[in-house]
Amino acid sequence: MDTTWIPLDYGTLRIIWWALLGVLLIGFAVMDGFDLGVAALLPVVAKTDEERRVLLNLLGPVWEGNQVWLITGGGAIFAAWPLLYAASFSGLYLAMMLLLVALIVRPVGFKFRSKLPDARWRARWDATLCASGLIAALVFGVAMGNLLLGLPFGVDAGSLRPLYTGKLWQLFSPFALLAGLVSVGMLLAHGAALLTWRTEGAVPARAARIGRWLALATAALFALGGVWVAALPGHVVTSAVQPDALSNPAAKTVELLAGGWLHNFRQWPLMWAGPVLGVAGSLLTAWLLWRGGGMKAFLASSAAIVGIVLTAGFALFPFLMPSSLQPQLGLTVWDASSSHLTLWVMLLVGSFFLPLIIGYTSWVYRVMRGKVTAQSLQDNPNAY
Repeated sequence: MDTTWIPLDYGTLRIIWWALLGVLLIGFAVMDGFDLGVAALLPVVAKTDEERRVLLNLLGPVWEGNQVWLITGGGAIFAAWPLLYAASFSGLYLAMMLLLVALIVRPVGFKFRSKLPDARWRARWDATLCASGLIAALVFGVAMGNLLLGLPFGVDAGSLRPLYTGKLWQLFSPFALLAGLVSVGMLLAHGAALLTWRTEGAVPARAARIGRWLALATAALFALGGVWVAALPGHVVTSAVQPDALSNPAAKTVELLAGGWLHNFRQWPLMWAGPVLGVAGSLLTAWLLWRGGGMKAFLASSAAIVGIVLTAGFALFPFLMPSSLQPQLGLTVWDASSSHLTLWVMLLVGSFFLPLIIGYTSWVYRVMRGKVTAQSLQDNPNAY
């Protein structure tokens, strides 16, 4: 099909969609990250039933909207990166199911916890919500760690069908677990920062105490992970890049080089802004929480999340899903995308819906602004 009329060339559209995928992932990590963090901290920072209801009603009006970022990201992968979708959603099926269970029980917990006044009933749902937040945060980090290690899959040269050979337990290697701990610390510190900003009484004081240690742990673990990544064999494309070529993962050569994941940082030094922001944002979050927290601490933790996610994206580029089994068949920005026309049509669609999502989310948060308190629960007959 003739695509010469499209104002953007194929390679440019691929880069744009890589950037948009990063925006969606960062949006999810920042917006839904505090949901997961607050849920995981529920039994620790809220001691009474009233305090726990405050936390649930802080999340209740917004958690569904926050998950739109994840759903939109999945849709973007399906439409813009079909080979990535096929390889990840089929090969990592059990890991996806573990994540989905963790995400599904969360709304169930919100709805059913307050159905009975029984203390044991509510305690069980509190534990379920806590576990869902911890598991989801851990799995997201483990997934990112495994991308840096490379996943055991190949691609059939004839049909381009991904062939995954790994097992669920293999995903939880020491490095992947370290990445998972970075994610857990990052999101729990983010949730703690939100609590210091949007609640009153003993809850924000407890959240500030635990949050500052979580932020410091995130900075330390992230720095340790960076040292580890520098020692890992990184995937580097050694053949000439053809940005406008048809998608074919077999049409390139890849080498595993010591420190290969630092190749982009050496080539484009501005990328060091990612890890610097990740460490500095975490340390600033800890300092602000030491001083009591508030909106500034939440913004600092958001900046830390942006820096950490950007660091992973910058290190992997142009890879979307490296292969440890057949490195030359790893999926990259240049060989795993949809057609030129599809990317253009999707860009037009995204140009309409992404601002709509941002605008609607901004409106919801404006309506729901202010602190959630015990008095606000008494004033709202529909509170959880």
